[in-house]
Amino acid sequence: MARKSLVSVVAEALLDRIISGDPDVGAALPSEAEIGEAYDVSRVTVREALRVLTTQGIIRVTSGIGSVVNPLEEWQSLSAILQYRSARGDDGEVATQLISVRRMFETEAAALAATGLSDAALDELETCVERMRAGSAAADVDAFVTADLRFHDVILRGSGNVFLAALFEPLTRVLAERRAQTSRVPEIQRNAIEEHAAVLAALRDRDPARARAAMDHHMQQTLDDLRVFVLGIRD
Repeated sequence: MARKSLVSVVAEALLDRIISGDPDVGAALPSEAEIGEAYDVSRVTVREALRVLTTQGIIRVTSGIGSVVNPLEEWQSLSAILQYRSARGDDGEVATQLISVRRMFETEAAALAATGLSDAALDELETCVERMRAGSAAADVDAFVTADLRFHDVILRGSGNVFLAALFEPLTRVLAERRAQTSRVPEIQRNAIEEHAAVLAALRDRDPARARAAMDHHMQQTLDDLRVFVLGIRD
């Protein structure tokens, strides 16, 4: 694995401080000189790290004050928002909201893909389901998650709508991290395999309405599994 640059290290360290509430929203970060001394890096490195956080909407430069922490609503980094919310005990709510976002994107993508996927793409989806089964049988969570993510990526790209895939792409890393946690539960794996197979069957039949319904059912099953097996919520 490649080593992180000093800029990335400092940017992540500053983000960790912000997430911990030091400084809090509306407050200023330490000066460039103080940050440089704290992390033993040059002023140039500090400026680049601050530029990273500025680009992500996490901080803003205010005349006479310096770098100030923005409200969470102005942040543009999904992973940073997730870290912030999770650190404050909102992990369950964050996971629920992520599924809601997926539902918006993926149900329509499935309907579009039903008439747009090539035979080769359908065969790849079949391979993904088979790899999910194999990963589950071998207790190989990484293989299971990789196949799961690829299944959804093929559908998004097969929708023929370039905006769907582009808008969904920033969620990919966040979803990968989430799936690695939830997919350790055997019951979730079994349900996921069954749901993916149902989506594939609808896509093979080239039935947009059925594909949309199958993907929507998959998202509801994912939400139900989250509540029961991860959050411990039983009605």
